Amino acid sequence: MANADQLKALLQSHLEGDENRFYSVAMQVAAHEAKRGHGKLAEELRLLVDQAKSRRSLTSDNKAVPISKPRGELANLLSVSYPKFRLGDMELNSELEQQLERIIREQRHAAEILSHGLSPRRKLLLVGPPGTGKTMTASVLAGELGLPLFQVRLDGLITKFMGETAAKLRQIFESTHSSRGVYFFDEFDAIGSQRGLANEVGEVRRILNSFLQMIEQDDSHSLIIGATNHPEILDNALFRRFDDLLHYELPDEANIANLLKTRLYRVVLKNTSWKRLANKALGLSYAELTRATDEVRKTALIERVEKISEKDVALALEERRKLSNRLHNFT
Repeated sequence: MANADQLKALLQSHLEGDENRFYSVAMQVAAHEAKRGHGKLAEELRLLVDQAKSRRSLTSDNKAVPISKPRGELANLLSVSYPKFRLGDMELNSELEQQLERIIREQRHAAEILSHGLSPRRKLLLVGPPGTGKTMTASVLAGELGLPLFQVRLDGLITKFMGETAAKLRQIFESTHSSRGVYFFDEFDAIGSQRGLANEVGEVRRILNSFLQMIEQDDSHSLIIGATNHPEILDNALFRRFDDLLHYELPDEANIANLLKTRLYRVVLKNTSWKRLANKALGLSYAELTRATDEVRKTALIERVEKISEKDVALALEERRKLSNRLHNFT
């Protein structure tokens, strides 16, 4: 059964009304029982937690689920939300979709997997160009698993004072144990760049070494996700610390056509060629396509137009491409 510390943590979190911590400790108890070979009990505990979360969600009347916010110093390091996105909200290639489905499936059967001496995937590295779905993935995983999304605030994490960033990193990794959730390190290259780069300093090496040590030792039940647009500058040692590498690419013609049709089919004329539009939009990211379709819909609302022509959609896509090119020239 649960040890004394876990029982005290359960009682304290209940008295304080900290539901997320209560669920996190309950999952730790389930994992503890699984490791002791009590697979059936562990699975029953996990199902009870899932049922409790579902009931809480159903009684919230679709309002934001109240969650416990990081306190003290952690409030400057983590921003928290409780996303409702699902995997079906993303436009993905088959390989990425299969990877994410496998991660979700393993997390939902974590107690059973742990009871057999195995570990579910939970340390993930997402790489690819901007606007291809890396941040959305963190939200989807949190939404599918009913977990809070903790986004690491780099402005609060990285400081110029020697040793301070490593100390703050330790606080984040301690939080992965006390509050189960999805911990998202965006722009991960800021702390994971190669130790041999010419312009790096000793403090950068210390930060990276600290992260390598902490993520390797982390045995919590939280998901830890790093995302970067620049995998080429990551230190090679980092790749070995992650359970899975997810590679994101710009959408192909079929993905573009599907996204445009999904977002615009109710407001465009029937003779619209999605294939023709998709061909003109090649090279744009998912984020840029979404913005372009939003612009089309806003224009239709403002001008009181019931149906939009294919030409109007094409103009919006071209406008977004020009803007993207200008922004690219600045960076």
